[in-house]
Amino acid sequence: MDLLSHDNQGRDDQGHYAQGELVSVLTTQPIDRLLDYRAPAGGCAEGAVVSVPLGPRQVLGVVWGPGEGNYDLSRIRPITRVLDAAPMRPEMREFLIRAGEYTLTPLSAMLRLATRAPGLSDPPSMQKVYRLGAQEPERMTDARRRVLSVLEEYGGLSFTLKELSEMAGVTSSVVKGLVQHGAVREEQSPRDTPYPRMDTDRRGKPLTDSQAEAAARLATGYAERRYATTLLRGVTGSGKTEVYLEAVAACLSAGRQALVLLPEIALSEQFLVRVEQRFGAKPVEWHSGVTMTERRRAWKMVGRGEAQLVIGARSALFLPFRDLGLIVVDEEHDTSYKQEDGALYNARDMSVLRASIAGARAVLASATPSLESWANADAGKYDRVDLDARFGAAVLPAMHSIDMRGERMEPGRWISPSLAAAVQGRIARGEQSLLFLNRRGYAPITLCRACGEQIGCEHCDARMVEHRFLKRLVCHQCGEGKPMPEACPSCQVEGKLAPIGPGVERMAEEVAGAFPEAKTAVLSSDLFGSARALKQAIADIADGDIDIVIGTQLVAKGHNFPRLTLVGVIDSDLGLQGSDLRAAERTFQLMRQVAGRAGRAETPGEALLQTHQPEHPVIRAILTGDEEAFWAAEADARRAAGMPPYGRLAAVILSATDPQSAFRAGQDLARNAGPLHSVGAQVFGPAAAPIARVRGRHRVRMLVKAERGVALQTAMAKWVGQLRPDRDLRVAVDIDPQSFY
Repeated sequence: MDLLSHDNQGRDDQGHYAQGELVSVLTTQPIDRLLDYRAPAGGCAEGAVVSVPLGPRQVLGVVWGPGEGNYDLSRIRPITRVLDAAPMRPEMREFLIRAGEYTLTPLSAMLRLATRAPGLSDPPSMQKVYRLGAQEPERMTDARRRVLSVLEEYGGLSFTLKELSEMAGVTSSVVKGLVQHGAVREEQSPRDTPYPRMDTDRRGKPLTDSQAEAAARLATGYAERRYATTLLRGVTGSGKTEVYLEAVAACLSAGRQALVLLPEIALSEQFLVRVEQRFGAKPVEWHSGVTMTERRRAWKMVGRGEAQLVIGARSALFLPFRDLGLIVVDEEHDTSYKQEDGALYNARDMSVLRASIAGARAVLASATPSLESWANADAGKYDRVDLDARFGAAVLPAMHSIDMRGERMEPGRWISPSLAAAVQGRIARGEQSLLFLNRRGYAPITLCRACGEQIGCEHCDARMVEHRFLKRLVCHQCGEGKPMPEACPSCQVEGKLAPIGPGVERMAEEVAGAFPEAKTAVLSSDLFGSARALKQAIADIADGDIDIVIGTQLVAKGHNFPRLTLVGVIDSDLGLQGSDLRAAERTFQLMRQVAGRAGRAETPGEALLQTHQPEHPVIRAILTGDEEAFWAAEADARRAAGMPPYGRLAAVILSATDPQSAFRAGQDLARNAGPLHSVGAQVFGPAAAPIARVRGRHRVRMLVKAERGVALQTAMAKWVGQLRPDRDLRVAVDIDPQSFY
């Protein structure tokens, strides 16, 4: 069935179905077809969000068009209820269809992405909410302080009693006690209310001539609904954010909505402050750290056009915007935009698709763009706007390598004498240093010196990582953790377990010994129990309260630390190991992004890269900063090999509790690859995945390689459709894979 090309029989000009008429409904259940229902009392509109009976249950769905009627009409049941939500617009339904077709994701799964908000079936009503009051409690306790801290952290947001109690880790009686003292206000509020309007007439920060020129190029076409995608490439600290906020202002002034995607929730705090300063109101937030009440409110108000600007994680792309005019993908190169489970999509690519359907502009912003975006701009498919100078007095950091082959290193130490001297000089001048190592935990391997056993995960083929701060071993594949043992689990000998290699926690231990007078902070995602705690740590660093920051790739993502003038990369060679297609690209991006944290204010910065391979082409490209030469060389190598973005890849991941079951399915696919051969595609595998067992399931991978212009999805669907998997076998198809694990 063509899901967008139904005729209009039985509808008025507004796409309304009268009571009793047959309609087709797409549900969020894993059913591969539309289901017929009868329109309820009062009728329903096409796109209406509805509750329908499916067997004994009530499930969520969307009216997709007229019913087909090829079912016993006497058994067709009516829609139970039309929910209090704006109908899903045609362009949104088209986006879900095309995104599903591209990623080979069932349409029901795409609908689940688009309706992932709590309480959608709840009727409109009032509820009790709690906000910060004006009085101080007569007696302050730790529990009361936690409640007030949550309310202060989230500013003017309101919470239900359950949400506030859970976030503060207190009982509801603590909150009610604060209400009696006037420290917390209890109010009756509609469940869903519009968001404050953005003031687009407020003046932003003064722009340089180059910034103003870039902003002007991004500020056109919104009223005319002209689609365009622009690569906004600007060196770190060049003012990309201020430039694209001018595009946001132009979009909102044209009466349309805007979406800004960020790769990490930790980036949002500083960014939200900048947005509020620019527009005089807080934008809508959409990410895992937002309360359930706010997520429901955001989803509904976005659909009604009562939310102008959304700042969110990748899933915000599936919100039901009434009139989306601009999508900004900040740090567009970031790998976290790729969803690696469930529906496997890249939010960067899907943003371009959604913009093209909505007549909107997509802005892909980065200091180090992905090769895909660089190639599209180079081919003229995307516009390109460059910002080559830092804002104000700030200049790009000087970059140098430290040749570790010539350094006199003590055993068990990873900070070279040259880097240590540079850090000491910054401490003496009251400046900050950042030591970067992209390894979480204390040590990547725990080895028994008695029997040679490396402690592994019981559920995965992966080594467990010691997290000394947590006093646990943790598997970074499945998240399984257990206390650090006293004796070797294999030979039972005590006192012989030894950490091998450094993680950021071990670096913190070394820093404490080398610089005992310095205040230090470790920035690693696993060390913070909440987004609030992580935001506070970042704020402390930005305020200058820390001398030395030790961090993983989390520190590379857009933070602005004015006092930070030195970046030291502990192991610049780490990302160059292995056979990853994108190893060179990702190492280049990460090193340049990390180095860009230095010297973002008036004081010049410096980046020092510890390396055993100073002559490596990637290390040389990082040091010289000749980005265009690096991209051109990388593009030539990929083009010669027929690899993305100049060729196409797709992966099939087969998993089962029995490894032979997964291999047999892979072998069956390999023997019956006719649909792929018909389009000239090559099939590699089956082969055990590099990490072959995750969460107790054995994983087998197959890789498909094809020329750029072939209809790969059609061939892949026919090929994989030949499988008749049993209950234990799971099959995932990844179009344009980013990871090969």
